[in-house]
Amino acid sequence: MSSLPIGSIGWVDLTVPECGTIRSFYERVVGWSSQPIEMEGYSDYCMIPPAGDVPAAGICHARGVNADIPPHWLIYITVANIDESVRTCVELGGSIIRPPGDMGGAKVAIIRDPAGAVCALYEAAK
Repeated sequence: MSSLPIGSIGWVDLTVPECGTIRSFYERVVGWSSQPIEMEGYSDYCMIPPAGDVPAAGICHARGVNADIPPHWLIYITVANIDESVRTCVELGGSIIRPPGDMGGAKVAIIRDPAGAVCALYEAAK
């Protein structure tokens, strides 16, 4: 995701309580296969399209840092400076659900816009 232009939707995750069941649902409905990603004592999954080897999305357990996320597809939008983007979000009437934090050297925050829609902001590792 780090090589995507600023403002691009770089990733999408689905976080749900029954990750295995929903993973199987999407495997059968859209033809994805899955690749486990080790978390802290359990696996989330990268979902891979039938005609490729590059993951299209993630399906995650609502556990650990994701325990408070309701079931929904979460898009990750690339930004140049996550701290500046978070400040601007608040200044323009949005709110912060999860402040910027480390994700494999990159920074991620989850915000709510003034209309109530939720997304993640992603600043690539430098």
